Amino acid sequence: MEHAGCVVTEVVGTSDESVEAAIRDGMNRAGHALEWFEVTGVRSTVLGSTERFRVGLRVGLRAHAA
Repeated sequence: MEHAGCVVTEVVGTSDESVEAAIRDGMNRAGHALEWFEVTGVRSTVLGSTERFRVGLRVGLRAHAA
C-alpha cells in the first residue's frame, strides 16, 4: 500500500494515576496507525480521595491508498 497522508480525529484518554498515563491511554486507543498527537485539553475529577484524569487528544492516523 502507498502512504496517502493522515486522517485527523479526536480521542479521550483516562487514568486514575496521572496525566501522563491518560495520554498513554489515549495513544493506545488511537492504535498502531498513530502518526502524531496534540493535547487539546486536560481535566481532572476529584471525588473524596479518588482522582480521575481525562485528556483530550487530536490525533493524526496514517491513511493508505487503496
